[in-house]
Amino acid sequence: MDRSGGGPVPDTPSEAEPRKPGAEDGGGAEGSAGEGSGGGRGAVSGRTAALTKKPAVAADEPEDAVPASYSGDAASEGDADGDDPDRGDVDDWDYPVAESAWWFADLQAKSPAPVRPATLWAALATGVLSMLLLADGLALNLLLVAIPAALAAYYAAQAAGRGPRRWTLVWGVGGLALLTVPALRDADWPTFLAVVTAVAAGSLALHGGRTWPGVLFGPIGLYTSVLTGPVWGWRGLRERFGGARGNLGPVLRALAVAAVLLLVFGALFAGADAAFADLLGGVMPDASVSGGPWHFVLLVLGLVGALAAAHTAASPVQWDRIEVPPGRERGRVEWALPLIVLVVLFAAFNAVQLAVLFGGYDTVLEKTGQSYAEYARQGFWQLLLVTLLTLLVIVFALRWAPRNGARDWTLVRAVLGTLCVLTLVVVASAVRRMDMYVEAYGLTRLRISVVTVELWLALVIVLIMAAGVWGARWLPRAVMASAAAGVLAFGLLSPDGLVAERNVERYEATSKDGEGKFDVDYARGLSADAVPALDKLEEPLRSCALEPIARELKKENKPWYATSWGEARARDILEDRPLSAEADWSECLQLRDEFQYR
Repeated sequence: MDRSGGGPVPDTPSEAEPRKPGAEDGGGAEGSAGEGSGGGRGAVSGRTAALTKKPAVAADEPEDAVPASYSGDAASEGDADGDDPDRGDVDDWDYPVAESAWWFADLQAKSPAPVRPATLWAALATGVLSMLLLADGLALNLLLVAIPAALAAYYAAQAAGRGPRRWTLVWGVGGLALLTVPALRDADWPTFLAVVTAVAAGSLALHGGRTWPGVLFGPIGLYTSVLTGPVWGWRGLRERFGGARGNLGPVLRALAVAAVLLLVFGALFAGADAAFADLLGGVMPDASVSGGPWHFVLLVLGLVGALAAAHTAASPVQWDRIEVPPGRERGRVEWALPLIVLVVLFAAFNAVQLAVLFGGYDTVLEKTGQSYAEYARQGFWQLLLVTLLTLLVIVFALRWAPRNGARDWTLVRAVLGTLCVLTLVVVASAVRRMDMYVEAYGLTRLRISVVTVELWLALVIVLIMAAGVWGARWLPRAVMASAAAGVLAFGLLSPDGLVAERNVERYEATSKDGEGKFDVDYARGLSADAVPALDKLEEPLRSCALEPIARELKKENKPWYATSWGEARARDILEDRPLSAEADWSECLQLRDEFQYR
């Protein structure tokens, strides 16, 4: 297909046509061993032959092309040749395939190779670190626990003949980078977003998904390994360390003796030196009745999580095998007429926005009878919904687009490209309205979050436009990478800190006019990340805003690995400039009421 032109379309006319089912099996997903389903699954493959197609790979297939062949005898693209001497006979490895849905079994690459000792030791290290470090909260400890889990997955993939590829490294490094957010920020909500996104990025690193099903369904394959991974690890442990008798007595006895020696001599050394006792108390788990079960749970979770990641790396679910057939092709008039009407409506709205931009808001407000804040608040949420609906329109328009020759492709590019450009103007208008609203009422967590989502949607539209010019093979991974990068940037920029800083600047600007607008109650609900900005306020407002944060920090006594950099910096600031004793509750209540009526 000629790749010049406007809007987003599939790569070639042939790719947009439905593929014929029933083709023979061929290779694997990116970087995974491509053996077909093991013994006992012949009937499963027969039932799925009519639903999945595995055409042969062309000789000039690009490196990042969607996998098109799945061979049951040789390793797939990016793998070894299938004859790694360390792997042993995979078909003879007695591993029970999970009997889930029959279509899911066909997506499984193969039975995983036997567990290597390096994988087991890395999984054990993950469990032990989880038990020792995660009981006091999430900060740097989460990254420390994730590193051995990533090593367990690497060793398992290596045993299966899977080598790291370019996108594997992107997802893996990106997932670990996202786990730095809990180490830097005290706020819970960017931490939650970062951890969830890190799991999604890690899933893509393990599966190697390229298509939309591969990107969207990848985490499901990771969660199914939570059940099969421990069974696989136990069988490997018994095989590797149990010897011919298949018992683990010597290993378990050695671990028990080591634990007793550690407990006895650790207690003696702690009694002999107070400094060593403090150091030991900071790293050893709580041995009390109340804390013991929780540490055991963390140990199990760490082990299961590491084994699930390793099992997924050794035998990923090949979601790229799922083929989504294109929608029924529509005629030019039936397809283009509704979209052209929508484009005209977008153009009219954007013309009004440009008139407001150059003519000023005063004229518009005078005609509508609205206040500055009402005009901004009324428009933003509608425009955010417009952006979301436009993306859905583009998706369905591509499914039903006419595909008979170059003239149809030119029409699709022109119409959808124009709609994308006009949607970017709508996004700019929505962001400007939110900026007006923040000027009137201040910045909040919700407002900064929805603006971030709006900007990310604009980036997705730009990526769709680029896909119309250079092809869409890379689009699923690019959209996911942009989402992960956005969550990482959002966490590193400290949203609570930005909220506090913007509101302090607004207070200082309005104080010059004698108003001094500031929401004391909202500032008191922020995390320790807001302390550097709130510290700039004058007394007694400063102490009133910081009092609940300081009280919370004083109550918490976390070890270094469970303390974020935001918490540590807030403690230093409050130690250098303690709260004013004059800022009691009655004075803070009076200040709150005073600001409320301004």
